Order: sequence, then structure tokens, then C-alpha cells
Amino acid sequence: MQITPQTVAIITGGGSGLGEATARRLHADGAAVVLLDLPTSQGEAVATELGDRVRFVPTDVRDEAQVQAAIDVARELGELRIAVCCAGVATPGRIIGRKGPLPLETYKTVIDINLVGTFNVLRLAANAMLDNEPVDGDRGVVIMTASIAAWDGQVGQAAYASSKGAIVGLTLSAARDLADKHIRVMTIAPGTMETPMMASLPQETKDSLGAMVPHPSRLGRPEEYAALAEHIIANGMLNGEAIRLDGALRMPPR
Repeated sequence: MQITPQTVAIITGGGSGLGEATARRLHADGAAVVLLDLPTSQGEAVATELGDRVRFVPTDVRDEAQVQAAIDVARELGELRIAVCCAGVATPGRIIGRKGPLPLETYKTVIDINLVGTFNVLRLAANAMLDNEPVDGDRGVVIMTASIAAWDGQVGQAAYASSKGAIVGLTLSAARDLADKHIRVMTIAPGTMETPMMASLPQETKDSLGAMVPHPSRLGRPEEYAALAEHIIANGMLNGEAIRLDGALRMPPR
């Protein structure tokens, strides 16, 4: 699908990391962009820097009314044709830890943000895309974010791996559900990436994580996620698939 001056993209987690890089890439391609992120994020600063045809809407992706409000802003800017879901958390915790079983609320929170929040954006964005006339055969495309933890969940990643595995499982079903609406659904599953989740780690630890990647032996860059998202949007045959973006990394148990 070609990006035109009327194209609008909504990007969750758009205030930093993968979402911010994707917002910058799509804006440079000519799309209007609506950033969805928490009020405490850098979303407003990113929107101000990018300037023309970029809006920040403080949003909790779990909240139906807040997501719908952001979609309404997007539709004021043009035709909502792209949704990229990057919002997520990676709260660690063993099923049985030093303090006993993993608190159920901890598990539920990760599932609610990573999975339910993604599905909330998917369904509401797809519904808005129904009003579009097809361009290159598409009314729109939704890109979800999983993780290689969907396949290679490590010790302490029970909640995170569950949420990301569910997104992989959702991908084909959602693509089939929306095929007759001419809306594509794809998922990117990053490996170890240079994101705010990694920022607090010592440099020695980050170097060690990068060295585990077969090739290239480094952490992935948000710009590489954005480049793949850009290609998915452009390539109409990409549908119903989760693509690993990991340099051939397969995570060890711990």
C-alpha cells in the first residue's frame, strides 16, 4: 500500500523506542501520525519535534474510550490506514519465586497491556478503516508487536512470553477475519533491541546480550523495526504472518 498525503498512521508506544522510530519513518514518508502513549511518556515532545501533521494523544491502550478518542483525532487528519502497536511491558517474575507464587495481578497486568491492549487497538482501528476506499487493494494494515519470547520464553518471562505468544497466535486469525474487509494484519517479533527497556542495563550486560546474536552480533536498532514496518505497509502480499527480527538469535533458558 502506497502512503499518500491523505494517509494517517496511529502508533501506540509512540513516545519512545520502536514506536518513536516508526513514527519518524512514516512521517518522513509523508504520512500524518498520531502518537498514543501514556501521559508520562515523551510523546508530546516527539510530536512537537516532528511538527506538521503529528499529534500526541495520551492513551492507555486498555481503555476503549481513550483509544477511540485517538482514532477520532486520526480521522480528522485524513484516512486512517495504518496502525502499529508497540505499547508493552516486560515485567519479569518466576511462576514460583522467593516470595511464593507470581502474583496473579502481575500476570493479569502484563496480559492486559500487551495482549488485550493490542487487540483493543486492532479492533477499533480496523473498524475505522472500513470507511476507506481501497488503495492498492488495501483499506488498511495493522502491525502488531510480539517478541522472540513467544517461542523462546526464558526463566522469569512467563507473563511476557504468554502475552507475546498470544499475539503470534492472533495474527493469522485476525488476518483471516479481516481479509474480506481488505485489511491486512502482520506481526513483528523483535529479538534483543536497543529500547528504553534495555536502557537501564549496564553497558557490559548490553554488550553481552548483543554478542549472543549470531549475525549481526549486536542489539537490534529501533530503526530496523521501523524499516520492516515500512516494508510491510508497502508489500501487499505480506499478511497473516509473524516475522522474527532477531539476527538468527534463539534465546537460551536464562
